[in-house]
Amino acid sequence: MMAVEEQFLTKTEVVSVLAKKGSVESNMGESTKFKPNYGTAYDSDKDENSFIGTLITVLSYILVIITLPISIWGCIKVVQEYERAVIFRLGRLRSGRAKGPGLFFIVPCIDNYRCVDLRTGAFDVPPQEILTRDSVTISVDAVVYYQVSNPLAAICNNDDYNRSTRLLAATTLR
Repeated sequence: MMAVEEQFLTKTEVVSVLAKKGSVESNMGESTKFKPNYGTAYDSDKDENSFIGTLITVLSYILVIITLPISIWGCIKVVQEYERAVIFRLGRLRSGRAKGPGLFFIVPCIDNYRCVDLRTGAFDVPPQEILTRDSVTISVDAVVYYQVSNPLAAICNNDDYNRSTRLLAATTLR
């Protein structure tokens, strides 16, 4: 009797039942589809600084303007053709994408930036001793080539993407 009643539920009733259970229906419209923001370098386009953050930003700009002939050397940075710069202002991602190549402007007191090399990197994986099925010990080594395709993910989602790649290669080889 219970199965017959469940067959006649409308779509809105199914959605409400699933919402109560904490799950999401996968074939729903785009407006109600679940969009996770965790695990990505995502920040809203709105500039949601607090009062203190806005005050520090204004004071930093005033300081740069007052010391303009000298401070311009610390404000303009150059990124090479094969690099991208990920800029943080007061610890938050400043824009939705990485800057470069070329010139860009930072405020020394409040902006932080990290350059990511987009060239192909290569390294040797140290030899690993592996025991085969027939109990023979062999030594295996490898060479890994990698290239950063998303500078935001490389900086925001990893502490050190180069070291992470090295450890993943060594672990996979075992």
